Formats: sequence, C-alpha cells, structure tokens
Amino acid sequence: MEAYGFRIVDQLQKIDVDIKKDQLRYHQKRVLVSKEFTFDAAHHLHHYEGKCKNLHGHTYKVIFGVSGFVDERGLMMDFADIKQIWKDEIEVHLDHRYLNETLPPMNTTAENMVVWIYEKMADALSHAVCEEQQARVEFVRLFETPTSFAEARREWME
Repeated sequence: MEAYGFRIVDQLQKIDVDIKKDQLRYHQKRVLVSKEFTFDAAHHLHHYEGKCKNLHGHTYKVIFGVSGFVDERGLMMDFADIKQIWKDEIEVHLDHRYLNETLPPMNTTAENMVVWIYEKMADALSHAVCEEQQARVEFVRLFETPTSFAEARREWME
C-alpha cells in the first residue's frame, strides 16, 4: 500500500522464516564505524604568545573511527557502546571542564588532547569488546573550531 509516495511494508521479515540466522552476517571483512560527539570546555595555553594564552572556551567536536570484524549478527560494534565509552571514560574529563585542571599535565593543545582521547578510547576498547571483533581505534579527529582539527591515527600511534 502506498500513501503520499511512501510504501508501507506488507509483511515484516521474520527470523528463521524469511531469513536464517546464518545469513545475518553478509561478510567477514574488517569495517569501520564512526561516531561523533561534542563538548564544551575552557582552557588556555602555556608558553604561547597569542590570544589562546588567555582563558577561553570552545565547543569541540570529536569523531571516532573504530574498526573490527562483524559478529554472527553482522554487527561490529553497537553505536550505543561507543557512546557509553565516551560518556563513562572520556567526556567526564572534558565536558564543561577547565581542561588545564582535568587532563594530565600537558599543554592543552588540540594536538596533545587528541592523543589523550585516542589513548582513552583504545584502552576502553581493549577491555570492553569481544575479541572476535578485534575492535581497534583507527582514528580520532578533534575539532577545536568548525574549520580546525587535530587527528591521531592508529598507524602513527604504534
């Protein structure tokens, strides 16, 4: 049945009737999933001549790229699991915080912060995900402004 150009499904597909469990995994290749988050924080830079030596804030955007192999359902990692790691392990140190105080001793440059975020996600993944998926962080991109970002990639971190 079609209404206003939209098709309504006649019959919902049923597991073990229309599709078998062994058909759920379409492939056995490594895939990358990506999720992004934003947070607001204040910081200032040390040993720097320019406006950023003064206390100021940003709305940061973080993009994670995580790769692995799909399980028997065809899922590599649920996006909700990435969100949970972000909320529990990383965001608590960043959102609405004074970064110079909550991060390890470092100059709070985007270049330093993106490596710290990468390491936190990599550590959390090593404890959270089934070994079958072999999930690993491929990249983390940290936008300090809409047009400026720093990035950490797996091949540079090893």
